Amino acid sequence: MSETQEVRPPVVTPVRVIIGLCLVAPFVAMLWVGSYSKTDPTFIGIPFFYWYQMLWVVISTALTMLAYQLWQRDQRSRGARNGGAAK
Repeated sequence: MSETQEVRPPVVTPVRVIIGLCLVAPFVAMLWVGSYSKTDPTFIGIPFFYWYQMLWVVISTALTMLAYQLWQRDQRSRGARNGGAAK
């Protein structure tokens, strides 16, 4: 007989909601062009339009790293609860 694993629907937890928000925030910030389509204030001579987008490169990196760390922690805790079934 072949062993079949039980297929479970995805579980929405607060940690997974935070992960989703971390990954969606940069898209929302960049797609809302009206919020940053201006030249003032300038930062070291660079118009707001440009430095705001470059700032989001750094913020996006930090949010993606945070989401990855939370995902790893969530998967480890799910594996421990399920007897090591999840990787």
